[in-house]
Amino acid sequence: MNPQIEKALADLKAGTPERVERAIATLQDVVYGFGIKVCKSPEDAEDTAQETLIRLARQLKEFPDARALSVWLYKVAKTQCMMSRRKSKFAPDKLHSLDELVPRSEAGVKAAAKSWEITPEETLLNHELRNKLESAVLSLPKHYRLVLILRDVEQLDTKEVAEVMGISEATTKKRLHRARTFVRNALAAYLPQSNTASQPRG
Repeated sequence: MNPQIEKALADLKAGTPERVERAIATLQDVVYGFGIKVCKSPEDAEDTAQETLIRLARQLKEFPDARALSVWLYKVAKTQCMMSRRKSKFAPDKLHSLDELVPRSEAGVKAAAKSWEITPEETLLNHELRNKLESAVLSLPKHYRLVLILRDVEQLDTKEVAEVMGISEATTKKRLHRARTFVRNALAAYLPQSNTASQPRG
């Protein structure tokens, strides 16, 4: 669970103008960050954050817990992101088809069965690897990209991701597996070169 959302909910429940304003600002930052990861367009991220917070203000209600607020927030933000039409200058020219996300060889399928997640350690290895990671994630079809980001970056659990996406948990797991497989394979093609280049010469 995102600690920022938990803090924002506490501020919302406090009810004072100052704390409600702080909660809105916190949630706007959360949604903007999510929009940047999904759309890779600052304009779309800004639109997503603004529209989501407008809806929150209009439909302000009591959320029983941070989980309920989190699911509602990401569901609205996801819908807004799916409507985005801009394309970042950093976005890849080609979006991969679903067939390209699954290894064709038996060996590839076995290798892909291993669990993989985007963690801070991977993303901070170096600037070039981080760019490769971002490019791989961005080249995923948006439905797969959303599942991957919600689960591995935003740290929602499988049930929460399924609620946000409006799909079953089984479908969520399948999309997550395919997304992780593709990103793992994209990085695997780069990492051997990186490791070789970093080895000391005799």
